[in-house]
Amino acid sequence: MTYKILCSDLDGTLLSTKNDVSDFTISEIGKIKETTRIILVSARMPKAMIYLQKRLGIENEPLICYNGALILDNEVEISSTLIDLKYVEKIHQHADQYGISLGLYYRNEWYVEEQTERVNKEINHTKATPIYRSTYKTIKDWRKRNIGAHKIMLMGTQDTIDDILPELRFKFNSVLNIYRSNDTLIEISPKSISKLLAIESLLGEYASFNDIIAFGDNYNDSEMLQYAHCGVAVGNAREEIKTIANHTTLKNTEDGVAHFLNQHFNI
Repeated sequence: MTYKILCSDLDGTLLSTKNDVSDFTISEIGKIKETTRIILVSARMPKAMIYLQKRLGIENEPLICYNGALILDNEVEISSTLIDLKYVEKIHQHADQYGISLGLYYRNEWYVEEQTERVNKEINHTKATPIYRSTYKTIKDWRKRNIGAHKIMLMGTQDTIDDILPELRFKFNSVLNIYRSNDTLIEISPKSISKLLAIESLLGEYASFNDIIAFGDNYNDSEMLQYAHCGVAVGNAREEIKTIANHTTLKNTEDGVAHFLNQHFNI
């Protein structure tokens, strides 16, 4: 099989560890990158993706960041969709009642209130460093700058996340995408964005979804896998995602994307 465009999620999909791609993945991507556009599609911030672009040798390709809330092409902003500051404030008020801390993201800015084990894990996973200051100060600063958030991350315990999730969905589901990324994390993005819509905005006239192969593992990858001509779930993907996908490959820790390319691409 051959495709004009390969779109891949990062965490739990293309990355074989928490923060890097394997040499095998670099090798297999290297065999197709001259004839197939390789577009990384992630909930990550730009600088947490650019180092992976460099590792793969695809710096000339656009980046779909924050699940589509920010699209960049060589750091030129193609599209930007923000969570209105009034919702940032409301989310903060609800989270504060449960003792849940926030991570606030705007372009390459990442703000947290304090250094915690969860924040340290995120630093290790993304190779990005946050700015430490109170959420109130960040909101005040953003109000002066007339900006909002590309992404909000809620960091709590399994119990507090269990408790707040249905409340957030009840109150904000009409305006925000509210997505549980693991037992202790919730990620929030603008309602109007998705990985699928971001990919569609990059297709132009020369390509369609029939020209795309896509790889993913989680709920926010579902549309991307469903509409791509060839949607591939990694072995560690959620069962619902495997059901949607055309194929299932090995786990991300077993270089599932690279193995699929090696076995099925005309390289």
